[in-house]
Amino acid sequence: MTDTGIGASVRRKEDRRFTTGKGRYTDDIHRPGQAIGYFLRSPHAHANIKGIDTTAAKAAPGVVAVLTGADYAADGFGNPICGWTVTGKNGEGHIAPPHPTIAVDKVRQVGDAVALIVAETLDKAKDAAELVEVDYEELPAVVNIADALASGAPQIHAEAPGNLCFDWDIGDKAATEKAFSAAAHVTTLELVNNRLVPNAMEPRAAIGEYDSGSEEITLYTTSQNPHVARLVISAFVGLAPENKLRVIAPDVGGGFGSKIFIYPDEIAVAWAARKLDRPVKWTAERSESFLTDAHGRDHITKAELATDKDGRILGLRVATLANFGAYLSTFATAVPTYLYATLLSGQYAIPTIYAEVKGGFTNTSPVDAYRGAGRPEATYVVERLMERAARDLGIDPAEFRRRNFIGTDQFPYQTPVILNYDIGDYGASLDKALEMIDYGNFAGRRAASERNGKHRGIGFAAYIEACGIAPSAAVGSLGAGVGLWESAQVRFNPTGSVTVFTGSHSHGQGHETTFAQLICDRLGVPFESIEIVHGDTKEVPFGMGTYGSRSLAVGGTAIAKACTKIVDKGKKIAAHLMEAAVDDIEYKSGVFKVAGTDRQTTMAEVAFAAYVPHNFPEGVEPGLNESAFYDPLNFTFPAGTHIAEVEVDPATGTVDIVDWVAVDDFGNVINPMIVEGQVHGGIAQGIGQALLEGCVYDRETGQLLSGSYMDYAMPRADDLPNFRVGLTNTPCTHNELGVKGCGEAGAIAAPAALMNAITDAIGSEIDMPATQEKVWRAVQSRRMAAE
Repeated sequence: MTDTGIGASVRRKEDRRFTTGKGRYTDDIHRPGQAIGYFLRSPHAHANIKGIDTTAAKAAPGVVAVLTGADYAADGFGNPICGWTVTGKNGEGHIAPPHPTIAVDKVRQVGDAVALIVAETLDKAKDAAELVEVDYEELPAVVNIADALASGAPQIHAEAPGNLCFDWDIGDKAATEKAFSAAAHVTTLELVNNRLVPNAMEPRAAIGEYDSGSEEITLYTTSQNPHVARLVISAFVGLAPENKLRVIAPDVGGGFGSKIFIYPDEIAVAWAARKLDRPVKWTAERSESFLTDAHGRDHITKAELATDKDGRILGLRVATLANFGAYLSTFATAVPTYLYATLLSGQYAIPTIYAEVKGGFTNTSPVDAYRGAGRPEATYVVERLMERAARDLGIDPAEFRRRNFIGTDQFPYQTPVILNYDIGDYGASLDKALEMIDYGNFAGRRAASERNGKHRGIGFAAYIEACGIAPSAAVGSLGAGVGLWESAQVRFNPTGSVTVFTGSHSHGQGHETTFAQLICDRLGVPFESIEIVHGDTKEVPFGMGTYGSRSLAVGGTAIAKACTKIVDKGKKIAAHLMEAAVDDIEYKSGVFKVAGTDRQTTMAEVAFAAYVPHNFPEGVEPGLNESAFYDPLNFTFPAGTHIAEVEVDPATGTVDIVDWVAVDDFGNVINPMIVEGQVHGGIAQGIGQALLEGCVYDRETGQLLSGSYMDYAMPRADDLPNFRVGLTNTPCTHNELGVKGCGEAGAIAAPAALMNAITDAIGSEIDMPATQEKVWRAVQSRRMAAE
């Protein structure tokens, strides 16, 4: 390991521009002659549009155009799509009603766009929007998924009777029923995984620009996967042929999944730019983001765990209702199915599992992937059940988990729900976490809290995640509309510096640093001489973007494969320069040597020779520039144990997180400092869900009641403890880097760990978010029941 190579805690090189205000976000970009777009949005959750009068708005000062859904439909372009087909129990694909780019005859959520006003300034666009007259016929709304799937609920889409998108299942139902019939004990929990609003630092934004001379559209947008955006907008929406559409995602201030999707807004902006032959820019306001960004989670689940007399798991049975909101977002159908139910085995050797999921529509914002995307929901189900079962059986929760772990001698391990885990040592992470939390002395700490009038609890989450979703053939057979490989190009410049073009995209993960460390380690190039280029479909090879903790496991492996090609070609050049046979050339850390001699040449010298081929091997092309694609053989499976310790004040319901340890197995680690930062951030988001965050709609009117930071409680610094982080390592067996992925782990483990700690402290089951009022009421109810 060098001080800048793999394994070094190198400071992020991209942070200089971010911390000095030199970042280049979409809203920082201004195109010559640009106009400003502003969406007029529905104030109703469900209504027919009987008419729209734009006459006064079009005549308002500074207005360039007022565009409606009828205008868009008249131009004949398509609408956003869902990119994953889920086949239900009936053998048919899910129901995907149209998702209008701009509403035409009906709105189905508060925030549905009904017009796009384009004006010289934002203020003039807003003023003009006030002049648009929309004749709404308000209809009954439904926001809760159980209500929406009940008989007699308001019908949201004619194409989806009973508001049902699909009724899907996985696993062996008969075997699971048999296991339950033989069980000595059955633990049952009803769980709510609360709806969350993503809150990236940077709201979504887009700029559309049209060149009528070349007939090219350029779309600047806050995207996690610009190539996929280009594919959808060209192939399915039809705004421009793919070779005439350029998508640029510059610096992106956080995504957490919410910027994976292709939204109607960016389609409308690009369409408006083409229609008006003028750049059109739109930046969401924070309240607009609350209404229109795809939300996360929102599951209602009944889960049952069957155990024998010795506390060994016999089977798991899960029934989940998943809320998709008013429309299907890009990957919505995959989240509560193949990204959720396939993780229900957790870290445990569960002989049989059966899960069924009903997905349905409501008059709310669409629901799609949010940090972890199905994996936090699965972990919450499994780990809350494990904790409850341990308490019911009178077994220490750590021992109950250990008793049911998949053993190290059982890998590779085939779960009952598709996934095949390649490697792991779950006991090692648990043991290290127990030591770090000083578990043996917890009883004494609990007694001390009781003497002080407080209730102390401890909670575990032994999570597993499937990262780097793969392989393409497998996910294709399960309904994915795209392959999930990654691409890279590594280009030496004549002076020895390197430019890396990657299909992965950075929106806070530190790619410019970690990818440079990988190049530094593989090619011996100075860290400061490496440039990482991403986010522009005209510059980088087609790639699938960044989500699902895939950047290093998939994108990094593609870079490593390109480096191998560089070294192989470099050996031929070095052999010629040193007048040796290629088979005699050894390579290490940027130096080519002739085996058994002191003759050597550096990678920089080889690169220069490649571009100045005066003395060059016959049959070898000039240049040192190689590309590679990597389609993973399997998911990677990071896993670990998080333990939360809390103290609850029964008089106020205040939850104080007094300690938190996280021991994770991410395989080989490129940059420990960045990994720890990712873990911290994920835990913070998980704590936010467990304690504070909850998206709330009025059940009668469908109005969003938590539409601002005044009503939606984000975690602050004083809500969070000092996290203590540890690592174990079982390197991934099927990528050459041995890496697994780390970006979502904290958000996956944290909600279950914290809720297990809180319920341990108060002796009652409650749902997230565990607000002070909810905790206080649970404590008082238990006290009165005891009296």
